[in-house]
Amino acid sequence: MGRCAVEYRSGARGIKAAAGGAHRQEKGDLCEDRAMEGSSGTPGVPRVVIVGGGFAGLHAARGLAGVRAAVTLVDRRNHHLFLPLLYQVATAGLNPGDIARPIRRILRRQGNATVILGEVARVDAQARQVMLSDGGALGYDFLILACGAGTSWFGHDAWSSRAPGLHDLDDALEIRSRIILAWEGAEREEDAQRRRRLLTFVVVGGGPTGVETAGAIAEMSRLAMAREFRRIDPATSRILLLEGGDRVLPTFPPELSARARASLTRLGVEVRTGARVTGMDEDGIQIGEERIDAATVVWAAGVAASLRGIDDAPRTRSGQLLVGPDLSIPGHPEIFVAGDLAAVSHDGGFVPGLAPAAIQMGRHAAGNVKRDIAGAARRAFRYRSRGALATIGRAAAVADFGRIRISGWVAWMTWLSVHIFFLIGFRNRAIVLFQWAWAYFTYERGARLVIGARGRGPGAS
Repeated sequence: MGRCAVEYRSGARGIKAAAGGAHRQEKGDLCEDRAMEGSSGTPGVPRVVIVGGGFAGLHAARGLAGVRAAVTLVDRRNHHLFLPLLYQVATAGLNPGDIARPIRRILRRQGNATVILGEVARVDAQARQVMLSDGGALGYDFLILACGAGTSWFGHDAWSSRAPGLHDLDDALEIRSRIILAWEGAEREEDAQRRRRLLTFVVVGGGPTGVETAGAIAEMSRLAMAREFRRIDPATSRILLLEGGDRVLPTFPPELSARARASLTRLGVEVRTGARVTGMDEDGIQIGEERIDAATVVWAAGVAASLRGIDDAPRTRSGQLLVGPDLSIPGHPEIFVAGDLAAVSHDGGFVPGLAPAAIQMGRHAAGNVKRDIAGAARRAFRYRSRGALATIGRAAAVADFGRIRISGWVAWMTWLSVHIFFLIGFRNRAIVLFQWAWAYFTYERGARLVIGARGRGPGAS
């Protein structure tokens, strides 16, 4: 593909810097001397490439429906994944298909959208091309980067095989297999010390993912697995949640953090704050001078953004791209960033990495692309907080809506309703609602299959 035919200049047809960091593109022809060719092959149609089919990317694509533009969404997976419920797959509460839906299916009726399955290797900002790992390239006139962030082991990448993160279905299925195989191995283990190691589960990171995962493992061991083994009692499992800071859920108000910790304690989770992992091997982890033997470790401690190219773009320490008020990268007004990859200033910090924030950014980036195409002025992004929720276990959750802060069963019902609402597709909503209702009244976790070549966890022969 050729280079973008739209030229961004400081003249009448370029993008001018406006007050507040927004940009303005004066009306005029897209190009007089040569036609611009979209990915659909239609002359004169702007090419918009969206990298990532998560919340931000998917809503950016939907926001461009009906626009005279060739929209190409590229993702290394063929499905949109509802990440907030990924821990439910890891703890056998839901099946993978309950929280995922094919991207092509979602965008099938959007005539100007093309979906490509591929992995982005880097962005050539000078040539205005997205380079794929298989050697392919996608030219663009506008680029929306919404590829999210991955797991960070804070410089200890060797720990990744020992303590998997939780960012995709492969991770969730691997963790599910390790948890179940630990109990299976303990059932056969004769040595008491090795059995204790198999029955010890460690979750590193006290944010929402860590809290929800630890609570779900505790419920699974004490309720779902009851009376299923003959030589061990899964309820005797030791479940630790390690947080390096002074409290769990540090982004929540202190009183909600305290309630979340109390709920975890009632479930039997051993919560340790000020606990930083300093070492890890196949048999356990190290916290300073203390050694904990554990067969299963789940990493929920940090995220990092990684994207090659755009070397002149400013970044945060975790690799997020610092963007202007209109969500574009300084010096590259044709490149927008949305979702977890974007560092957007908000209340003295950055917009949190939550699904509602990603959705808002995706829609806003698409809106500014439409304004550029129409020759209108861009608008600055303003994040509207929808609150924050975290579930701890059965009928227990915390919710922060600013002045309104709730916990317990009411917060749990709120959490359930919000997550059902954000699931894409009626089938997904109906299935998840039924699964949760069934689990609530029967204490069952039916998705307890050990599958895949990676599922050779502790205690497996």
